[in-house]
Amino acid sequence: SSPHLVQVRERIRINGQPISQELFNKYFWLVYNRLEETKDPARASMPAYFRFLTIMAFHVFLQEKVDLAVVEVGIGGAYDCTNIIRAPVVCGVSSLGIDHTSILGDTMEKIAWQKGGIFKPGVPAFTVAQPERPLEVLKDRAQELKCPLYLCPELDAFEGDHQPLELGLAGAHQRSNAALALQLARMWLQRRGCQGLTELMEVAPGTELVGRPVPLAPTFQPSDAMIQGLRETVWLGRTQVLPHGPVTWYLDGAHTTSSIQACVRWFRQAALNQDKPHNGSEVRVLLFNATGDRDTAALLKLLVPCHFDYAVFCPNFTEVSVANNADQQNFNVTLENALTRCLENQRTWTRLLEEKGGSDPWLLTPLQAGGLLQPASARGTLLLVPPAPRPLNSPALVFPCLAQALRWVAQGRDPYLAAPPATGAHPHPAASSGAVLLREAAAVHVLVTGSLHLVGGVLRLLDPALSQ
Repeated sequence: SSPHLVQVRERIRINGQPISQELFNKYFWLVYNRLEETKDPARASMPAYFRFLTIMAFHVFLQEKVDLAVVEVGIGGAYDCTNIIRAPVVCGVSSLGIDHTSILGDTMEKIAWQKGGIFKPGVPAFTVAQPERPLEVLKDRAQELKCPLYLCPELDAFEGDHQPLELGLAGAHQRSNAALALQLARMWLQRRGCQGLTELMEVAPGTELVGRPVPLAPTFQPSDAMIQGLRETVWLGRTQVLPHGPVTWYLDGAHTTSSIQACVRWFRQAALNQDKPHNGSEVRVLLFNATGDRDTAALLKLLVPCHFDYAVFCPNFTEVSVANNADQQNFNVTLENALTRCLENQRTWTRLLEEKGGSDPWLLTPLQAGGLLQPASARGTLLLVPPAPRPLNSPALVFPCLAQALRWVAQGRDPYLAAPPATGAHPHPAASSGAVLLREAAAVHVLVTGSLHLVGGVLRLLDPALSQ
């Protein structure tokens, strides 16, 4: 699976656990040296990062003799380097969203065409409820590739008269993922000739024809192991809650409009379910960053209804210097580029709040990140837009790295984070007044979203055990 959150070894797991440092080192050099020895002298380049890790993953699974390999595509499907398996046991396409538009296309139909590229002749494939036209595209791709495609029934259909299925992953959107997982698991068990599978329940006559271009897969009663699997599934960085004393961190790597909408529903529900402080205030903070070609204005607009008291923007770097942290480093993005994006996000958030308030949009003067990177005694440890005519109307702050952002948000109240230095704080009113509110609040709820890499950096700082 990709990307990783804290360590690259997370991408290659056996029995749910990232492979050990020793195994990773062993297979990395085995694959690297073999490729180095056999590469074409005329085109003497090694595979790029993701391709190399994909080759390595297949090699690990073969050498370790796994019974079953679950392979998640990187981007899209049709031209993804994972798509070299000629006859997988079964394929699945989860809920489609607009993402990686520069590679996959800017419409759901174009993206559906790419996703359908993983279909294989005679290999059953399952998908979940999709908008009508993208579903038509998936159906056409399946017919073209001679692949039997089925639509998963809703998870409710698997419950029948039995107890509701309990999911370890929060959020309503996980129910369609669970339904897809059940179908994929049963198909593999069936192909392997496992005994004791419950009978498939017949689909009611005509069900598959009413408004559905794809036939509905029959349901079945999940086995005890399946029920336990759904209940005990955990996936770091997806609808994850970390309670650290008065500060509660809500982590979700949503980075598309549909996943941010799901994230907002989950956060509002999860934050509301927390016990309200009997005395004292409650402060809500958004920590956001987005990467690639994503429309950050559209994502931020969806987050406005959460009524955040502060919005904090920073790059996905844990520290300003990432020299000692290769797992978290993105060699395609400079700090200056990342900070410029954060400043644009800050201006967008300010504009959205002003529009919501009904006053004329007030935009900060565009700034170049380069000038802000110069050390300045007055600026101290914070990287912020200099005081503006109406700064308190824009409680949006920018920091050069995650460590500084988290220290400001936690104000020494999270045992895993050091308190921000008492001296050298930036005189920006939103920062200083916010620090007081955060220190005195009975409860601080922080939503971290917009990028899986951002969530990974936050997890690295909040849960040091993950780096071991």
